[in-house]
Amino acid sequence: MKRVDTSDWPCTIARSAHLLGDHWNLLIIRQACLGTRRFDDFQAALGTGRNILTNRLNTLVDEGLLRKVEYQKSPSRHEYRLTDKGREAYPILAAMAAWGDRWLTGPEGTPLVLHHTTCDHDMHAVVVCSECWQPLDVHDVRATPGPGHPG
Repeated sequence: MKRVDTSDWPCTIARSAHLLGDHWNLLIIRQACLGTRRFDDFQAALGTGRNILTNRLNTLVDEGLLRKVEYQKSPSRHEYRLTDKGREAYPILAAMAAWGDRWLTGPEGTPLVLHHTTCDHDMHAVVVCSECWQPLDVHDVRATPGPGHPG
């Protein structure tokens, strides 16, 4: 089944899902956030084929989430580093981890604990309102057309 291109829809969730909705892209960004930089290390961590990894890394570079940096001249070798845009995807991953910890783990518990080094506590992400800092609940949020809405 062919994916519908939602990259130009008048909805930032649809636009984000177009890029971040690909599970390989999310896993590559996760690995980059964990410190992976080199192609072979991404491949070893993810177990994906070279063609898929090459395609996804190129997409993430083209979209500005990663930048390709030469670390060796002869032969030419590159690594992939997160950009500001890529680093700002981390809270999405942390929120997904919190959701997964709640709904997708068994009695053995989470496979990965997030530790916030600033306060030195194990933590889970909570998405809050930017104005009152209360956790978001779907019953308490209403969407209205913004200035970029075509309507």
